[in-house]
Amino acid sequence: MKTALLFLLVCCTLGNASLAFSSEQVELRFSWWGGKSRNVATLEALKAFEVRYPSIKVKAEYTGWDGYSSRVTTQLNSGTEADVIQTNWNWLTLLSRTGDGFYDLNKVSKEIGLEHYSPESLATTTVNGKVNAMPISSNVMLFYYNAHTWEKAGVPFPTTWDELRAAGQQFKEKLGDNYFPLVLSEQDALMLVRSYMYQKYQKEMIDVESKTFAWSHEELVEGLTFYKSLMDAHVAPNMKQIASFGKGINYEMKPWINGEWGGVYNWNALYTAEAGNLILPDKLVMGPYPMLPGAKDAGQFRKTALMYSISRHTKHPKEAALLLNFLLNEKEGVVPVGLERGAPLSQTGEKALRDAGIWQDNDPVIQGLAQSAKLPNASATLPQLEDGQFVTLFDNAREAIDYGKKTVDQAATEFEQQVNRILKRIMR
Repeated sequence: MKTALLFLLVCCTLGNASLAFSSEQVELRFSWWGGKSRNVATLEALKAFEVRYPSIKVKAEYTGWDGYSSRVTTQLNSGTEADVIQTNWNWLTLLSRTGDGFYDLNKVSKEIGLEHYSPESLATTTVNGKVNAMPISSNVMLFYYNAHTWEKAGVPFPTTWDELRAAGQQFKEKLGDNYFPLVLSEQDALMLVRSYMYQKYQKEMIDVESKTFAWSHEELVEGLTFYKSLMDAHVAPNMKQIASFGKGINYEMKPWINGEWGGVYNWNALYTAEAGNLILPDKLVMGPYPMLPGAKDAGQFRKTALMYSISRHTKHPKEAALLLNFLLNEKEGVVPVGLERGAPLSQTGEKALRDAGIWQDNDPVIQGLAQSAKLPNASATLPQLEDGQFVTLFDNAREAIDYGKKTVDQAATEFEQQVNRILKRIMR
């Protein structure tokens, strides 16, 4: 009798084991953009996920930022996007106006761990009551400087725009023509001009109600003149100078790696990638936020940094939700990535990084959020300022000025001839 019972127990055990391990293999496609350090960290986390869930394989599809948004837009329109997609906050207004552009994560709330997020953070990614994405972190535009380069130049970090402008000439005289206090990418320049002008006038660039450009011609000329004054003062290499180093990400170019470009105005979530490309003794540290005398608002752009969305076409929503829960809420997925995508908004994600000693209040990524919280910041966060068409139009104006093809007034006029048509299209 005992032998029979033992035989039956063994058979049942083997049957259950067979059921557990012979389930159908699922493959998830996961796409994201990022630099080398983010890619390596994410791949490590994905390996840990596949160990935890051996029946789920993840096909990684990663690139740099350049061209990523247009590729994903094309895929979404044709229904060929990945199951899990790293998305940008402003895409919700472009790709999911009614909340139907992505899978509603309320349907997999248990698997994905919505309870680990505050209602405020989830509200930033919710459209018509549908949670379209998991907010990864908060993002804010800040000034980070290569402390070693600035020390060699003998210049203190600027606290005003005039001091920033003066630093350019000091860099040139002390270190040579190849050294600049800053380097600005496409969106950085737009946000920098917007911050300066908002400090001066407390006026948004876009009128949301009328869906039109809000600055007058004179104000646009003033903003572009401010930009040109920085280029003329050797504060940052202009577009023509940057182009001579080829096409790519600024912080992956030789002048950045060599410490010749002495700082950035960029997202705090990018700090880890930017700092990781410097060579010792170079070190990237946070600087003060320049303010105009008497300014009542910093005009600093703040938003939900990055997001993860699930495709509305996915055939495996629960498995995709398990992947995101692992990456955002579980220690084995959170720790390998660290602060590569900014400071986690997930409460359990934050705890995992604190317990691992990665989340420290003196870390420049965290410091950036603290600095922003202390600044006067009442300006609206307008997703249209991140739209590719709007940014490209502003870049065209910069390029015309930098290459000497047009005067500031002419560049402003050409910008105005097209901007309202673009805004009507992206805000319809």
